Amino acid sequence: MPEPDRPQRTARPAERVGPANPPGRTGRTGPANPSGPVNAKPPKSEEKAENVPENGSTTGRAPFGPAVAQGAHMTHPGPGVMPGLEPRTAADHGDREAGAAARPAGPAAPGDAAPASADASALPGAAAPGDAARPAPVPLGGAVLQPELDAFLAAHEAELIAFRRDLHAHPELGYAEHRTTAKIAERLRAAGLDPVILPKGTGLFCDIGPADGTTVALRADIDALPLEDEKEGVPYRSTVPGVAHACGHDVHTVMVLGAGLFLAQQAAAGLLPGRVRLLFQPAEEIPGGALDVMAAGGIAGVDRAFALHCDPRIEVGQLGLRSGPITAACDKVYVKVTGPGGHTARPHLTADLVYALAKIVTELPSALSRRVDPRSSLSLVWGRVSAGSVANAIPDDGIAEGTVRCLDDEAWHRAPEMMKALLQSVAAAYDVEASLEYVRGVPPTVNEAASVQMFRDAAAQVMDEDGVVPTPQSLGGEDFGWYLESIPGALARLGVRTPGSPGEYDLHRGDFDVDERCIAVGLRVLSATALTALWEGGRPGDAEPVEGAALA
Repeated sequence: MPEPDRPQRTARPAERVGPANPPGRTGRTGPANPSGPVNAKPPKSEEKAENVPENGSTTGRAPFGPAVAQGAHMTHPGPGVMPGLEPRTAADHGDREAGAAARPAGPAAPGDAAPASADASALPGAAAPGDAARPAPVPLGGAVLQPELDAFLAAHEAELIAFRRDLHAHPELGYAEHRTTAKIAERLRAAGLDPVILPKGTGLFCDIGPADGTTVALRADIDALPLEDEKEGVPYRSTVPGVAHACGHDVHTVMVLGAGLFLAQQAAAGLLPGRVRLLFQPAEEIPGGALDVMAAGGIAGVDRAFALHCDPRIEVGQLGLRSGPITAACDKVYVKVTGPGGHTARPHLTADLVYALAKIVTELPSALSRRVDPRSSLSLVWGRVSAGSVANAIPDDGIAEGTVRCLDDEAWHRAPEMMKALLQSVAAAYDVEASLEYVRGVPPTVNEAASVQMFRDAAAQVMDEDGVVPTPQSLGGEDFGWYLESIPGALARLGVRTPGSPGEYDLHRGDFDVDERCIAVGLRVLSATALTALWEGGRPGDAEPVEGAALA
């Protein structure tokens, strides 16, 4: 396993790319797209998250295969109070609790967090003077997490939006994300962190907090798509011809970055009982970037992994959750058929290759569907078929290309051998030779039920009660599934659609954009989920829902 290069750690003041508090700010939602309030939950001190029944099937897979090689394991967190949910000192306990109950949700009041400063000592992740002498945290309910996040966003939300717009204007394709990688690494170093660049030079990971105890990963993908940016009238439109962030990876990046900076503050105050690893993955769209992260040791020692993906069908302020398969495996297949060729007047004297190819194209999909459990949703769909060049000559070769998609992990692993056997059977009946090239893409992304519950419990602390919504399965591919082949975790869908906006929107379109208030929502959810998973939810073998795990 190659050892990733470690860049020299350098602490420097953060570059401010936007005002800390944008004009006209009236709440803790972002300044962009002022089209109604984002669903955000006022602080609560005693209410626990409801136990909502899971939708869909669940998986009971244990780490296997690559998990052993990567050192993936489960560990017990030590006893203590949910990090980020306590006052910073014992003396401060009463004032904070009273203040949280007395004022409504909104901009943080003075004293909730240190004001933004160009001084590196005030950056997220940098220890404040006197931290070493800070008394042990005093237990307190979940009401403290909200004002902590409010204060952080009041100081950093505009910066994060500007960071996203910069990435959106300068998109980079898979394995070419050099500028993006450099900007992320620079911001993390400015916070006193030590990012590790992946061996190929793009993508990175970064650890926050102590090494003992549970380790939780938050993953973002950083690459763009080879599409033209068709948006009109926005200052952050892509400046790179034929390349655009049309799948929201710029948003994913800035949400994980922001959550990392917030959690670094908690770590600097000694409030993390474990480690959070930020994964900024290259080349998700190719795909393959997840395998590079794993080869570089990016998930070694990680107990659970979480990710958010933009969903333009869900309104901003909502989170789509599903247990079991949420996205499908997606592989590519290339079939080549050969024969002697001949005249169309005498097909009985040769192999009728076009007819044989037509039989392969029609019979393989139906035969495959009869060899697996129908619930696996295994499908073979052809996208290209070609043979011959003139009407009266039977060609000597032909090709068919398509994709195999599947929601079941076992069926996905069996698909290549099943397809090879069926192909040979059909080809032999028509006396032609057939070869199969089966190219693995990504496995299905199968959400672990306990990890989905952690998302749900965390969302209950930082979103409105109707913020969590069910989300359907998708036959689209997502290489986050590679991580979940080895360790448990979950992918959730984050609403990015402006409430009440007309028309239908989708990913991978040149006019794709988001309501930027989703950045604050995603940061809250990721931060709260990491804290929840580092607490009781990080224990191995938790098959039951972790009710109220985000509460002390």
